[in-house]
Amino acid sequence: MILISACLAGINCKYSGKNNLHPFFKNLVNNGKAVPICPEQLGELVTPRDPAEIIKDKFGNIKVVTKNGVDVTEGYVLGAKRALAIAKVLDVKTAIFQSRSPSCGCGTIYDGTFSKHLISGNGITTELFIKNGIKVFSDEDYLKQFFSK
Repeated sequence: MILISACLAGINCKYSGKNNLHPFFKNLVNNGKAVPICPEQLGELVTPRDPAEIIKDKFGNIKVVTKNGVDVTEGYVLGAKRALAIAKVLDVKTAIFQSRSPSCGCGTIYDGTFSKHLISGNGITTELFIKNGIKVFSDEDYLKQFFSK
């Protein structure tokens, strides 16, 4: 079983209240090959919600802060833990997550300045999944790999 970001399957759970629908991922869900999850909603964050980004201090400590300066780290961590619990129950080995998200970003995330500048890094859920042996792909990398075969 594969877990995918719910927004990729067309579920309106993105911070803006919209989704990132891609027919390929919706088909995976519709054909029973993937289960959609939204770590932010699992972390009890509302939809829509203020955009948030990861901020790293000079010691490497991270927190997730909204554009308005509210620390929402606790919700992101809770959502990551709940997503991991679901992954374990389903014996998930692979996850496909939405690019650049503070939860699901894989390889690159926004830099915490809300300027759309990207840096190397992973979202909170992605990092937890990797530490627990789950292979994580960004939606963009998965599509490149799948369709370049």
